[in-house]
Amino acid sequence: MNVKGQAAIVTGGASGLGGATASALAAAGAKVAIFDLQDELGAAKAAEIGGLFVKTNVAEGPGTEASIKTVVEKLGVPRVVVNCAGIGRAARTVSKSAPHDLAMFSQVIQVNLIGTFNVIRLAAFAMGQSEPMDDGERGVIINTASVAAFEGQIGQAAYSASKGGVVGMTLPIARDLAGLGIRVCTIAPGLFLTPMMMGLSAEAQKSLGAQVPFPSRLGDPKEYAQLAMQIVENRMLNGEVIRLDGAIRMAPR
Repeated sequence: MNVKGQAAIVTGGASGLGGATASALAAAGAKVAIFDLQDELGAAKAAEIGGLFVKTNVAEGPGTEASIKTVVEKLGVPRVVVNCAGIGRAARTVSKSAPHDLAMFSQVIQVNLIGTFNVIRLAAFAMGQSEPMDDGERGVIINTASVAAFEGQIGQAAYSASKGGVVGMTLPIARDLAGLGIRVCTIAPGLFLTPMMMGLSAEAQKSLGAQVPFPSRLGDPKEYAQLAMQIVENRMLNGEVIRLDGAIRMAPR
């Protein structure tokens, strides 16, 4: 798909993987809407790329539906949606003092898994109302999982479950939407230099990067954005989960 002049949505687009993807789409000529809860960062990113910031809680149904309608009204029907919004929480299933907090587990599932599906269902419905483009294509949806979906570490039960759910629904949703000409793929990143990683010391970042076989460093969000753009451009990529991890396989801790 050629995104020039087309509307695109990036959830979690104020920073990190989503921020890099929003920039890449804008550089290719797309009209980008950023869905995020961070007002200042979201507005600043939108101003930087000449896009639109729409404060959105992806896990909330009516609010996200209203955000999609805002995009349609102001930018047009979205042809590309990249789901990067997510949270990370760590806790063992059983600690010395208590079992895993159920509310914490539910929150991670609600944002990472249900929030991703919420955006997919609403964006796909909007895409389905549009006229098909080349090859009958109406849109592309890219989700973000994690290598934790496959090799979750100690304390990652909730996070791994949420990302495993994103992996598991990729193919059935791609099959669901095939008749509408909407492709669905998922990227499963390894260790990337996201805002969470930037909070660590340079020594800790170097130590984590050294665990990656090659290249032995943390991933650059621009490399995630590059893969997202390649998925958008290649019409035969559909129903696939692609690891982007430098061949790392996570150890228990």
